[in-house]
Amino acid sequence: MIENQFILKNTDFSKLEKGSFTYKTPSNIALVKYWGKEANQIPKNTSISFTLSACFTLTTLEFSKRKKNTNIFDFDVYFEGKKNDNFKPKIQTFFERIITYVPFLKNYQFVIKTRNSFPHSSGIASSASGMAALALCILEMEKAIDPSITGDYFNKKASFLARLGSGSASRSIEGEVVVWGNHKKIMGSSNLFGIKYPNKLHDNFKNYHDTILLVDKGEKQVSSTVGHNLMQNHPFAEARFIQAGTNIEKINTILQNGNLEQFISIIESEALTLHAMMMSSNPYFILMKSNTLKIIEQIWKFRKETKTNICFTLDAGANVHVLFPEKEKEIVTNFITSKLITYCQNNQYICDRIGQGAKRVSNFI
Repeated sequence: MIENQFILKNTDFSKLEKGSFTYKTPSNIALVKYWGKEANQIPKNTSISFTLSACFTLTTLEFSKRKKNTNIFDFDVYFEGKKNDNFKPKIQTFFERIITYVPFLKNYQFVIKTRNSFPHSSGIASSASGMAALALCILEMEKAIDPSITGDYFNKKASFLARLGSGSASRSIEGEVVVWGNHKKIMGSSNLFGIKYPNKLHDNFKNYHDTILLVDKGEKQVSSTVGHNLMQNHPFAEARFIQAGTNIEKINTILQNGNLEQFISIIESEALTLHAMMMSSNPYFILMKSNTLKIIEQIWKFRKETKTNICFTLDAGANVHVLFPEKEKEIVTNFITSKLITYCQNNQYICDRIGQGAKRVSNFI
């Protein structure tokens, strides 16, 4: 599909006077990381992610037809019950990017109500779940205007729009595993939207767990947007993009054959490479904390002693995602609660697992 296929042709908005839509949309954790982009949120390399379940954004989009059309977007944002104008610039930019594809946006006044089940801006991809939720609500408006659109088109366009708000948001529409970025070995993959992993997922990865250790719940010192932009002149950028492409091929095979030892090797290497790119950019920066490293060392020690398949990954932040298969839930959970949570801020952590994707819900909870 190409961009023009996502332009809404029906301009009869008379059926849609006012209403609201609500979505519960998960975050995701990349296994092979996306870091670096071109114009219009096009990724420099393919990424693949687990869709999560417990970490989600709940967003309601309330809309009412404007009596008089103007050339501005009219919206207010409420975050966790309080009006918050800090989100408006990013949503303004998002609306400007997608107006070509959903031209009715300036015909309505919006109230956006949103909350997260996890700390905002702490490296758990809140922009991914947040922008995906908003995109899905907007697509529900389009569906009300044009009921003929198919489920497949709905998901692809929702992912397409979400990508224009936050690249990783393209991976928060569906589950359990999502690929974003064109790769010759992944049928149907695209730079424009994420797709549900098209091959059979091995049983080893069913109900896979992700316990997120909240090392630092504060806002990141450097935003992901800034980090992505620093890849433009990064001395190791091209080698990194080649590495990511190779790792996509490898993990494609692993997800089908269930080799957990090889899975661990790629996942941990990808996490450390992501942060290595940050530490070697100009200007350089470090998002890991001392407790991040202590947790990693403890995981390596425990894995060696127990021969379990526990491993870690990191997003663009200090928090540690502890990944492990369902069959090892008891032993790994005991290890986490007895040894690892002491490194967390206020001993806080989130028990999550692989999820099924976004869901429309009846109201804002």
